[in-house]
Amino acid sequence: MNLHEYQARDLLKVAGIPMFDGDVASTPTEAEAIARRLGGTVVVKAQVHVGGRGKAGGVKLARNPAEALECASQILGMTIKGLVVNKVLVVPAADIATESYVGLILDRATQLPVFMVSDAGGVDIEEVAAKTPEKITKIAVDPRYGLMPHQALTLALALYRDWAHVKAATKIMMQLYQVFMNNGASLAEINPLVTTPDGKVLALDAKIIIDDNELDRRPDLAVLRDESGEEPSEVQARRANLTFIKLDGNVGCVVNGAGLAMATMDLVKYYGGEPANFLDIGGSSNPEKVVNALKIITADPNVKVILFNIFGGITRTDDVANGIVAATKQFEVKVPIVIRLTGTNEAEAFKILEGVGMVAMNDMDAAVSKAVGLTKEVA
Repeated sequence: MNLHEYQARDLLKVAGIPMFDGDVASTPTEAEAIARRLGGTVVVKAQVHVGGRGKAGGVKLARNPAEALECASQILGMTIKGLVVNKVLVVPAADIATESYVGLILDRATQLPVFMVSDAGGVDIEEVAAKTPEKITKIAVDPRYGLMPHQALTLALALYRDWAHVKAATKIMMQLYQVFMNNGASLAEINPLVTTPDGKVLALDAKIIIDDNELDRRPDLAVLRDESGEEPSEVQARRANLTFIKLDGNVGCVVNGAGLAMATMDLVKYYGGEPANFLDIGGSSNPEKVVNALKIITADPNVKVILFNIFGGITRTDDVANGIVAATKQFEVKVPIVIRLTGTNEAEAFKILEGVGMVAMNDMDAAVSKAVGLTKEVA
């Protein structure tokens, strides 16, 4: 679950990380009032769950309350990468001497939290990693002991030489680790962490992603979810207990099991196609899941063909077949459907589909190749 910047800032401030005061507004008038209360020049920032807000015009500088009202009027309601801006954060503008990046992410390969810091802050860390990887310092943290003081000091020394800055940054590293662990985060970052001409070290931005597995035991975090700031199809899939991530291709994939879903997407790419989504219906044999999956995929206008790739273990392929039949009776599917089924009750599944004029196969390569070929015929 992604948090908005203003929500992430609240968690950092509770932990004691130094940040400017600020507030969130839903209307231009509210933004004007916040700017008047803060005084001086402020920054008005769109609150959406995507990057590149500044390049899209979602971050603007306002020298007075009147300009803050105008900036908020321009930003509120705008669309950034398909998401509508419903809120803006208004914070004081900073006089910046240096900018750094500080981030903590769960490394699934080592199963450890890993700190990454760089004195090249204010830009995407992916860009730094690609062009100047030597500017990134990484330290893995053993959660049995937590972030040790000497590790925090090492990270701070990678950013600063001034001892006052080093001490301040060391404390911030320790506090950020606590935010990460206490809230079940998979990512927590400050970009940029800045120094000011008068010697302060401040967090100007905050990004936190909460592991969804944390939400069942943390209702206080679950209420922070803003579904209006998420991709609508992903919200619909979550409500239907489907694992779904929208992509930019044209082959809609319905698969059971995350590993098979990844392999299916790889094979689509191998045969020259582009997957439109990651969709895992899981191990359930409930035909309603298949119906919901088709509703979500057919709502994407980019999808030119739908590919089912089901390996029946716990999942019964005849239930999947019944789900496909039920869906096509409920609503018109205007794109071709390619079906690969193998495993539990495979023979029954083939008969069910044959009964409504559908053809299934049990060869994965043949199915994927056919699906990709159909996208080119439609194009």
